[in-house]
Amino acid sequence: MSGQSAADRLSVISGHLSHKSAVSLSKVQCAELVDQNKNAGTRTVPKSREDVLKWHGWGYKDTTFRENKDGLMEFTGSRYKLSGLVLPNFRSWMEKNMGLNLQETADVPPYMDASRVPTPILNQSFLDDVEATGIDYSDTPADRVMRSHGHTVEEIFTLRENKFEVRIPDVVVWPKSHDDVVRIVESAAKRNICLIPVGGATNVTHSLRCPPDEKRCIAAVDTTQMSKILWVDEKNLLARVEAGILGQDLERDLAAMGLCTGHEPDSMEFSTLGGWVATRASGMRKNVYGNIEDLVVHVRMVTPRGVVERNCMVPRMSAGPDFHHFIIGSEGTLGIVTEVTLKVRPVPKCQKYGSLLFPDFESGVNCLREVALKRCAPASIRLLDNAQFQFGQALKPEVASIFTSFMDSLKKFYVTKIKGYEPEKMCVATLLFEGDPEVVAQQEKAVFEIAAKHNGMPAGEENGQRGYMLTFVIAYLRDTGLEYEVLGESFETSVPWDRVLDLCRNVKETIHQKCISHGVKYPSLSTCRVTQTYDAGACIYFYFAFKYRGLKNPLDVYMDIEHAARDEILANGGSISHHHGIGKIRKQYMACTATPASLGSIASIKKYLDPDDIFGNKNLL
Repeated sequence: MSGQSAADRLSVISGHLSHKSAVSLSKVQCAELVDQNKNAGTRTVPKSREDVLKWHGWGYKDTTFRENKDGLMEFTGSRYKLSGLVLPNFRSWMEKNMGLNLQETADVPPYMDASRVPTPILNQSFLDDVEATGIDYSDTPADRVMRSHGHTVEEIFTLRENKFEVRIPDVVVWPKSHDDVVRIVESAAKRNICLIPVGGATNVTHSLRCPPDEKRCIAAVDTTQMSKILWVDEKNLLARVEAGILGQDLERDLAAMGLCTGHEPDSMEFSTLGGWVATRASGMRKNVYGNIEDLVVHVRMVTPRGVVERNCMVPRMSAGPDFHHFIIGSEGTLGIVTEVTLKVRPVPKCQKYGSLLFPDFESGVNCLREVALKRCAPASIRLLDNAQFQFGQALKPEVASIFTSFMDSLKKFYVTKIKGYEPEKMCVATLLFEGDPEVVAQQEKAVFEIAAKHNGMPAGEENGQRGYMLTFVIAYLRDTGLEYEVLGESFETSVPWDRVLDLCRNVKETIHQKCISHGVKYPSLSTCRVTQTYDAGACIYFYFAFKYRGLKNPLDVYMDIEHAARDEILANGGSISHHHGIGKIRKQYMACTATPASLGSIASIKKYLDPDDIFGNKNLL
């Protein structure tokens, strides 16, 4: 993969490719390309999301895991490297590890029953204001439902049963610019409307759930039509971008100018720039490019009190507390982020994947810790525990040839018989190196030398690339599981290095014991990976799932298990969240996270900027 561009790699993710080889552009050239972007109007997801995306699940409508006519699992669609391929080992893995019986008929996803959608509470004066400004709006059931939820398993489980919340947005409005948002907020303040900003709706925190006791008209402000790159400053390597642009579209359009942001959260196909700011997001390549707070240079946010922004464009300043840091992570409680100025960088000249195999999880953790402390971490380094390693092997597509099968057998013999690695303990780290070829070579050498000290061995570029790309595919498994009575979810935390092993072990054991105590009759899955590393600690990402057949209230069981796991995380020194945010699902833990004085300061900012609670989604506090 050496020399592969960001756009080339993104085409593997989503099938979009638009790349020009130029890395250094004049301001005239930048202006021309930005103008092309303005006029093209190409968006991965149109205004009518249901034309492309599932209304009751993750991702594209044409993409899912399903059983084919031969009784084997395959991944449908054409947008991913795994698309259209048969997965010969996946069925047996699901039957062994989850108790699934694929001979049973899977549940058929429902059509949306519009008669069950709550009747909207409309404010005609507000709608008149919106119509007078030429801003598009809709109160159709499909538009409202699509913006009423995120992607917790609870929300999707409920939707699949054609059940809806007591309150969902009453109307959806689509601003096309910062000025449109100003007009919407001014009208909402005047007419006493509740506004809930919506970007890609990929959250897993209940942040888009409408408060059930909200009596006012609720307007979902869908920012995805604000999707232009407004300007690019090639000398200072900055780009000002409208906040509604999707991650994959942003990278595609910047790649056409030979640039990138490098911010790549797992949800980048469908999440928006404004959503990244509002939730304090982190990306898989943060080791090179930083988290969202490291990339942001300037933000415009519209509040009922007015527009919050700096009056200068500088890399850093000492002028009292930085109010960017109460915008970043505000989760739609203070206002709507409309424009963001980001650091950009030339597309890396070299990109190379790799992987490392370790005899056990502890050896892998120790390796990652030393890599972090010696400041030689590649753009991405992620360590999968044995359960995720086995899962990744189950997702390998059908064998291409007898020779490939023979070579795989030789590798397995070498690892297990000669090296002595036990299949039930070994784990793998996936690597992505980026930069100038010389830097990549130096990093690769340093990382592999450290790995050898911890009994790690190279496992090849192909495994590294497959592991990296599976991140975008795994999200589709949750919906397949629901078709076979499996509830599954992910959650994450950050933790100091000296607590990583204990936290991982204890949280997985808590999940296992809670499943037993609730009478889960089938094998449960609890697995984790170290997905981000820092000098002082790491981010741990968990998955858990169980087959709920025979349980009277499966959602109640799921919520109790998830809360028990969260309690165990806090008891082991972990954070309430690393990058998913708080929303409503983790509000009860805020008192464990900060002192009353700290939380009171957030409430005071909210009261000043939004005294009438126009942004009344009730997230955070």
